Parts: sequence; C-alpha cells; structure tokens
Amino acid sequence: MFINCWFVFHVCNEGVYMRPKAVTRRERLRSYNRTQILQTALELFSAQGYHNVSMHMIAEESGFSIGTLYNFFKDKEDLYSALVRDYIHEFNSELIKALQSPGDEVERIRAYVSAKGMLFQNNRPMLRLYFAETRSASFDIKSVLDVELRTIYDDILQKLAAVFESGIKRRLFRKLMEPYYLAVAVDSLTNAFLFLWLEDPVKHPYSQNVETIMRVTFENIIIYPDEQKTLKKRASRKNEHIKQ
Repeated sequence: MFINCWFVFHVCNEGVYMRPKAVTRRERLRSYNRTQILQTALELFSAQGYHNVSMHMIAEESGFSIGTLYNFFKDKEDLYSALVRDYIHEFNSELIKALQSPGDEVERIRAYVSAKGMLFQNNRPMLRLYFAETRSASFDIKSVLDVELRTIYDDILQKLAAVFESGIKRRLFRKLMEPYYLAVAVDSLTNAFLFLWLEDPVKHPYSQNVETIMRVTFENIIIYPDEQKTLKKRASRKNEHIKQ
C-alpha cells in the first residue's frame, strides 16, 4: 500500500530518464508508524464505531503518544479519510485488474465478483466498518472525501457496465436493462452476500456463493450457444433482405 521509493528526474545527454531513489531509514520508520496507527484505528473503528473512538484511544492502543498521532493527522476525521483513501485506492486497482482479466465477458464478471470477495475477506475489519458506517444515518464524512469515493465507485460501476455492454454487443447477453443498471445489480448482490458472510462465515462462505451470484445475474440475460446461432441466422437473413 505504501511506496518505498520514488522517482527523481535527471537530465543527461541522452535525454530525460527516471532513477529510483532509496527511501531513508527515517522515512521507512515514518511510513511504518503511519501504517501501525491506521491499522489500529481500523480495528477500533470496526469494533466500536467511528463516533465511539477518540484519538486518545487510538494513541493508547497503538502505543504512540497523542502528539505523534497529530504529527500525522490533524484530527480524527483526517485520520479516517486517510484510512479510507488508502484502502479504496488499493481495492479500486485490484477490481480494475479483475475486469481486465483474460476471457470473455462472463469470465471477467466472475473475476470481479471473486476479487471483490477476496479483497474484503482479507480485510475483514474494513468490511465490518464499511457495513456499519454505510448503514448509519448519523455518520457524516467530509464532503470532499465523499465526492472522491463516489467518483471512484462510479468509475468501477462504469467499467463493469462496459463489460456488460460489450457482452450485449457480442450477443452473449440480452439487453433486459441498461448495462449500468446491470452493473449496479451485480455490485449490490456481492454486497448482500458479503454481509451474510460477515454475519456467519461458516454458514455463508462467500467463495462458495460466487457461482450463486453468477447464476442469479445471468439466469435471464445470458444467451446460450444454440440461441446465439439462431440469432446470427436471423441477423444474416435480415441483412440479406435489406440488401435486396
């Protein structure tokens, strides 16, 4: 999640190039301390809720002084924003990779459903916090962060919708509704099954429900091979008729 090196630009006879520069020991330590603070905050927020956790509690639990926390973050809201940004950008990157994975549109959507489950299962405290806070009417994060998160979320939905649109154009799917709404439906289904898993992982294992999500999603929209042949024949006859 955190970058251990950055690039500096140098101009030489051959032009401009980038050279990695090692991070100093002090910078590595600062990055480590920030990570520890954020991880502790995540555990507390997910267990007790945002409003029930103070900066003093985070400092005590993480083993840092309150002054150290304020060296990194100006207040609790700033700390929370940093925490959410770090995770959301990591999740966004992994979900985009899933949507760009090899295979046809069905396989790419399956990769998305699987990847989302894996991300949250490997970050259970963030999933718990996500469901706790998105269901709380009293929670109000910074409007700037809210806009940023909504933009990232909509970007993912648009990319998922593009996969559905591609499948419709290639006659793999029926167009029962707009691709964007299909994307919203799939994402909502994954959230529902993740919530079940969070409540009872043994009774509702998410990994085993990936195919359930796929079945519910594609039961009415997928066009099977025999049907695809029929549709192609119809399209061919229609084109011949138009030419005549």
